[in-house]
Amino acid sequence: MSKPILIRVQSRHGTKRINTFPNESVRRFLEKIREEFQLSANTWNLYLDRGKNKKIPKSSKQPLTSLNLRHGDMVYLDEAVPTKSNGVETLHHEMNGKDIAMNGTITSRNEITDSVKEDPIDIFLSKQDGLIHRDKDPQLCHHGPKSKCVHCFPLEPYDETYLKNREPPIKHLSFHAYLKKLTQGQTKGKYAVLENITCKIKPGCKEHPPWPDGICTKCQPSAITLKRQEYRHVDNIMFENPFLVERFLNYWRKTGKQRLGYLYGRYEYHKDVPLGIRAVVAAIYEPPQVSESDRVQLLDDPQASILDEVAKKVGVEKIGWIVTDLVAENLQLGTVCHLRHKDTYYVSAEECIMAADFQNKHPNVCKLSPNNKFGSKFVTVIVTGHKDKQISFDGWQVSNQCMALVKDDILFPTKDEPGLGYIRESTSKQYVPDVFYKDKDSYGNEVTLLARPMPIEYVLIEVPAAFPKDNLYTFPGGNGDPFPLANRQELGEIQDIHSFAKYIKCQPRTNFLNAMSDLHLLTFMATIESLPLKHSLDMLLEAIKTSDEGKALDWSKSEEWAIVEELIQSQVDVGEQSLGAVDTTMTDGGVAQWTCEHCTFINESVNNSCEMCGLPRN
Repeated sequence: MSKPILIRVQSRHGTKRINTFPNESVRRFLEKIREEFQLSANTWNLYLDRGKNKKIPKSSKQPLTSLNLRHGDMVYLDEAVPTKSNGVETLHHEMNGKDIAMNGTITSRNEITDSVKEDPIDIFLSKQDGLIHRDKDPQLCHHGPKSKCVHCFPLEPYDETYLKNREPPIKHLSFHAYLKKLTQGQTKGKYAVLENITCKIKPGCKEHPPWPDGICTKCQPSAITLKRQEYRHVDNIMFENPFLVERFLNYWRKTGKQRLGYLYGRYEYHKDVPLGIRAVVAAIYEPPQVSESDRVQLLDDPQASILDEVAKKVGVEKIGWIVTDLVAENLQLGTVCHLRHKDTYYVSAEECIMAADFQNKHPNVCKLSPNNKFGSKFVTVIVTGHKDKQISFDGWQVSNQCMALVKDDILFPTKDEPGLGYIRESTSKQYVPDVFYKDKDSYGNEVTLLARPMPIEYVLIEVPAAFPKDNLYTFPGGNGDPFPLANRQELGEIQDIHSFAKYIKCQPRTNFLNAMSDLHLLTFMATIESLPLKHSLDMLLEAIKTSDEGKALDWSKSEEWAIVEELIQSQVDVGEQSLGAVDTTMTDGGVAQWTCEHCTFINESVNNSCEMCGLPRN
């Protein structure tokens, strides 16, 4: 038998290696490729050259030697890409920069990925060159004002020397600068593919029994060596104004318990980093949770989908999460303990896993990925104490490697050390690939260690968080006290008809748009069943999104809002009545109560609206 050889097969999904023999038939070789790439019978072709001019016949019984293929040679796979037009699926083959449809129609190569809807910020940055322009150096440049030399020629956005010498230095490439680096060269990224890591056995292998009875190199996931990610999807986090976080922190200040919230805002161009992205926080929503002094437990949120829908219609989205880890040191001085530093940890393994889970649930849409998803722009902010014992806001993301480890359920925290994670071991139900990280031993030599346990810092990516010089207000709110936050009954902050009426009554007509521009208020209006607004808010939401005062005032003249104003007035009238004029009964415990005329629910006399249906007392 002849000596085995290895042939490389390049496709739009990456390059794979096929083991074969020189005397093996071309037909059998092509069958191996079809099985390895899981291809349909008649939707692909194989070529000897990159230009795809020398097609390999599928029916040939000749040996591979007839094609002059030798050990290590490369062949090129052209796979049909299914697209849908008017409900009919059509197959397109990529050839010489164009797509040739099976019916002979020629279309642009880019139409394959046009159906992938990327975020607006990604579309904008993909059209920018990102070049770093430099002024003429008075000492080194000896040319005219319209000329350029090596000392003043624009630099690429991924230039390492420039990024390191910036003040402060830029530690990570922006994601779009990384894409520019990936797609440079003569091919312009024609074969650049962002592969998502998987830790699971490839399904469908028929050469052996399923795990744990068998596994092979074709279906076995590759070992992973953890390394610090050179790029980040978000380069900066900016809170629009201090009021946002002060209101969020008031919960901890009043109760001493930790708190978690979701960040709602938008992604913008961050000009301080080449092709950078900034996450701008416009609101913080606190979901239902059980808060304690050292932990937070999230509960199911029945209004989560409505909140996201309202947020989308006013031009914001869920972009991250924030959590406190604060311990007061001196209440009179207002100082807090410095808990997280280089000798302890910056982010715990449990927080990393939670961040990775959030990032997996909010993936980044990317055309260069086979499944159109790669990484995430979802950010994490941890509120803790810094070295000066003042409250600080530390922004983070976790790497794509960490996202894969968590997605495939093989990373979990250790019991006694918050800064260490542990890779699950293989069982009869789940195969776990080896995960390594590199460190230095006591002699300064670099060694490779098994990630059991592993320092969680290998998967962390720092994202600076800050406030603007001039405050911004996407949701300015109205006059007087702001509308209460949801899920704060413990502090006596309750969202009901009474608090809604009290808030609206304080707002002058001339400030109507600002008064209604409150994400918490809008969500309450969209979820409360006793208000006739659930299906009539679109015009108001559009007015808030476009800052159209006239449209907002037009909406305020609607029949639905007129009914709401009547309810508000009835609430005011109830508040002005004395308790003696209200029909009450006495319980055995001596507590005054009243019965709702609408649903017959028995309420305590201190309530001006029914706890069951939310309608006013009269």
